[in-house]
Amino acid sequence: MSIEPTAAVPVLLLSVRDEYAGRRWAPPGRHWPAQPSAVGGLDLVAGGTWLAVEPGGPGPVAACLLNGFGTLAPAQARLSRGELPLLAVRGGRAGDLDLDRYDPFHLVVVRPTGARVLSWGGSGSRLAEVELPTGLSVVLNDGPEGLAENRTASERIRTLMAARAARFRARFTAEPRPQPHPGAATAEQAWGRWLPIATGDGLALDDPAALVQRREFGDGRIWGSSSISLLALGAGTVRYDFAALPVEPDGADEGWRRVEL
Repeated sequence: MSIEPTAAVPVLLLSVRDEYAGRRWAPPGRHWPAQPSAVGGLDLVAGGTWLAVEPGGPGPVAACLLNGFGTLAPAQARLSRGELPLLAVRGGRAGDLDLDRYDPFHLVVVRPTGARVLSWGGSGSRLAEVELPTGLSVVLNDGPEGLAENRTASERIRTLMAARAARFRARFTAEPRPQPHPGAATAEQAWGRWLPIATGDGLALDDPAALVQRREFGDGRIWGSSSISLLALGAGTVRYDFAALPVEPDGADEGWRRVEL
């Protein structure tokens, strides 16, 4: 997440979706009749989304979901976290929900004026809210900058997330910040030298710092990156570029598409 209030396009969001292989999904579109203007990818298992965009109303708003760590909701009462981005972009408040029915999460709510992160660690915790500062921020499954109250107990997972955050913070900071104009014809024109970094920066899928990753757990389960979203929000404007993985590691336009908003 890059926030620069004085820039022509103040807020930029990169979201890499990681999920178990085989979980079926559909690419971004208008999938929800009850929210006909909302756009996002569709989880075909639970019907929700990992990232939703509402381009209309008083101003564009987007919401991105990350799984968190903590106490799981009771199985018989559990609700899908995938409904939370849709709730956020229609103006709903997570704090008004019965949060004990949701597994832990981090919900990033983005507007042209900035972004905030709502973090829930499960029953017995509190809903925490953090406003992201100007500059480059990283939100992990351990929360903003890995500092959520409820974090993973796994040293291996913690090390992998820290390696990913450190490498890619440095890589994005080292390159000129793009100004993705809605009229740019291609993703490459819109995102410039950030595009090949977002695509994985040439790292192997099993590299400890990999942004685009694939992990095999040895019991038939495979966890990995399934898609990349690049979102730019400014006053009265929003641009959304999307790629289902794999895409060309050099960041070429092949595989990228502009999502109609």
